[in-house]
Amino acid sequence: MATTLADVARRAGVSPATVSRVLNGNYPVARATAERVHRAVAELDYVVNGNARALAASSSDLIGVLVHDVADPFFGVIASGIQAAMAEGDVLAVVCNTGSSAERELRYLRLLRRQRARAVVLTGGSVNGPGHRDALVDQVAEFTATGSRVVLCGRPPLTGHDGGPLPGVVAVDFDNREGARGLTAHLVSLGHRSIGYLTGPEHRTTSRLRLDGHLRALADAGLPAGDCPVASSDFDRESGRAGVAELLRRAPGLTAVVAGNDNAALGALAELRSRGLDVPGDVSVAGFDDLPFSLDAVPALTTVRIPLADAGRTSGMLAIGAREDPPGGVLTVRTELVVRDSTGPIPG
Repeated sequence: MATTLADVARRAGVSPATVSRVLNGNYPVARATAERVHRAVAELDYVVNGNARALAASSSDLIGVLVHDVADPFFGVIASGIQAAMAEGDVLAVVCNTGSSAERELRYLRLLRRQRARAVVLTGGSVNGPGHRDALVDQVAEFTATGSRVVLCGRPPLTGHDGGPLPGVVAVDFDNREGARGLTAHLVSLGHRSIGYLTGPEHRTTSRLRLDGHLRALADAGLPAGDCPVASSDFDRESGRAGVAELLRRAPGLTAVVAGNDNAALGALAELRSRGLDVPGDVSVAGFDDLPFSLDAVPALTTVRIPLADAGRTSGMLAIGAREDPPGGVLTVRTELVVRDSTGPIPG
């Protein structure tokens, strides 16, 4: 006998109307109450067997794509891959610019849920903020409870409040830590011992993972972290320039700079040139992402390649159900070290 909405209500200890409100997301419900309802739904398999097909059928041909910065080529390349998959599926992709705002990310999720979007793709590192993760889990759970899909592209998997997997959520994650480790290890192999690092915004998981990989490479080589200063950037050109200036003040003998992304690396190149320093003759510079301009930089930029367009396309196919979910709900995209002209042996 099929599970009914009343069965879920009895299991959760709430009224059928409250269950309906939680599943439809059309009325505010206390977090604790919503958690009980979602737990009962999962235990009774209600959404899958009872109403997911009907709800999915009533969803729109709309896919939301949330990006941190629509002007950043990193997100532009991913979005183009997603839209390529959408075009083949005759689905409309709407790009929403969050500006790295945790609150705006949640607001877009609510708006897309009201529009009965078929799926949403969250791109780039997750935003770490007070209470944001719990609020995001709630929003995602309410989104998927109606039969919609959530795909994470370029951010770690998202688990529920109990640490378990969230139904209807898959992740296409980038191996940021290993990519950064390999990049710094390459510079160490060239003889560099004073390597500065430009990290990204502190609230993004991408920044933390890439910095972790860099520090791991230093530890593997037995290099004291104190000899290899770290400065912050906003993953853009201007903050890359400012960050390199800070690194040079703190370590005048710096021989290499690793930037957390190619945009910051481009700023680093500009700042070093303005000081009359040769790259890589005086200072080697490396980036991350292998964005289209990296090959045309002067000198051509050593970087870590992520197949961003392919990752976007895969995420789009997962969102519309044109590709089977990966085992465990997570597909890890490997990175590749790309050595070009901006890095070389230690001066001397």
